[in-house]
Amino acid sequence: MLTVGDTFPAFRLTAVKGGKEGLGGPGRSFTEITGESDPGKWKIVFFWPKDFTFVCPTEIAAFGRLAGEFADRDAVVYGVSTDSEFVHLNWRLHNDDIRDLPIPMLADVKRELSEALGILDRAEGVPLRATFIVDPQGTIQWVSVYGLNVGRNPQEVLRVLDALQTDELCPCNWEKGKATLDPEALFEQAA
Repeated sequence: MLTVGDTFPAFRLTAVKGGKEGLGGPGRSFTEITGESDPGKWKIVFFWPKDFTFVCPTEIAAFGRLAGEFADRDAVVYGVSTDSEFVHLNWRLHNDDIRDLPIPMLADVKRELSEALGILDRAEGVPLRATFIVDPQGTIQWVSVYGLNVGRNPQEVLRVLDALQTDELCPCNWEKGKATLDPEALFEQAA
């Protein structure tokens, strides 16, 4: 599995657009997203196992509710599964929790991105619940992976992004607006 410090793989995937544009129907609902899309932005790329399941829409909707918070931090959010763009669109149309989802849903149908990242579940052949924070230079700065049955906490992803963007030492449970660590001051206290 790729990890912190690795370059996020190049990709080119079809996606259902976020927001109301994504509900325009085949031919109007889709766009292409690549690793070069949204240059200069931080990227939050999260994967879920399958559409039309139970845990997945709770996570997807939670990321959607935080889309504005991520945008305020100069970050874009991409949701990805190995389902097709047609399945994504149908799911959005029939699930109230994600119907107005403001983030794109990418279709990794050939499993190329999931395989390149090393996040396919060996038994099921679907992506694990992996989340990557990628800096504007394309370097992975944070990775979190959950099994198929446990949902993640998108608020924690936002907290980690905040910490990464300080470029400072952040203590356990640090939150935006709190003090970061000053190694010189800590060394002087210990002396």
